[in-house]
Amino acid sequence: MAFFESLIKQLMDVICAYTNSYGIAIILLTVLIKLVLLPFSFMQINSMKKMQEIAPIQQKLQQKYKNDKEKLNEEIMKLYQENKVNPFGGCLPLLIQLPIILALFRVFQSYDFAGASFLWIPNLSKPDPTYILPILAAVTTYIQTKVSTPPGTSNQQTASMNIVTPLMIGWFSIKFAAGLALYWVVSNVVQIIQQLIFMRPQPIAKEDIKVDESLRKAGKNSR
Repeated sequence: MAFFESLIKQLMDVICAYTNSYGIAIILLTVLIKLVLLPFSFMQINSMKKMQEIAPIQQKLQQKYKNDKEKLNEEIMKLYQENKVNPFGGCLPLLIQLPIILALFRVFQSYDFAGASFLWIPNLSKPDPTYILPILAAVTTYIQTKVSTPPGTSNQQTASMNIVTPLMIGWFSIKFAAGLALYWVVSNVVQIIQQLIFMRPQPIAKEDIKVDESLRKAGKNSR
């Protein structure tokens, strides 16, 4: 963690020296880190898409074997194997990214912005007195969670978290330095763009036929 923090701080210093703006340096560094982590983000989103594709079949199996958990687990594992889906496939890319994301967060939390201003923000070292950044942080967090939630998987608990989490982020942003809040907003915007690009509906590929055949099979068995 200390290694990543030191590296990110040095990058921040270099970018700031060239741009002569702490605000622009935050934006550029955040985008740069997101681009570096892009392959891992793609792996995570791709895993999410595969889980989303087989979700209708999984729901049918859950309905059919709701009174037989052992058989349900067996059929779901078979479904995963047939469609080459790893339910934990999105965890490894996230774990790889986590130390860098946390290091980035900690650097911006403690970075000395020397009282620099940016756009409407009078001092990046202090909370935004206009509350614009906290509002943007909350709104972009809400959009990001909505975009990353697969259709048909939303329930009461998920819906509650989609409201509570953005409100918490907004509240924290009121207390945090504006530089950190700016990082969070930019990070959310980049993540939303990535999600919208990677989660676009794709033409049905040959490997998707297994999903369609399994869905028909599960539908017949449920009759």
